[in-house]
Amino acid sequence: MLGNELVVIWDDGHESYYPLEQLRRACPCASCSGEPDLFGRMSMGPKPRYVPASFQLESVTPIGNYALQPNWADGHNYGIWTFDRLRERG
Repeated sequence: MLGNELVVIWDDGHESYYPLEQLRRACPCASCSGEPDLFGRMSMGPKPRYVPASFQLESVTPIGNYALQPNWADGHNYGIWTFDRLRERG
């Protein structure tokens, strides 16, 4: 982490910088981004409510060899960012 950015240095030497607010607002978890129902339609719950702590990253947990799970200061820790998805955004 670097101030208000998450920095990822990839195996090929490329560096990606992710603004924390953008990363949180794009959270891929079902609560934030919705999930498909039986018919493939996206089902959305209530819109996320953000507070300043929503954009403060406390830690990042590696998930196997394929993803990172941000742990936000407001207690949200459901979104798992695959390395492929992060690389596409970077």
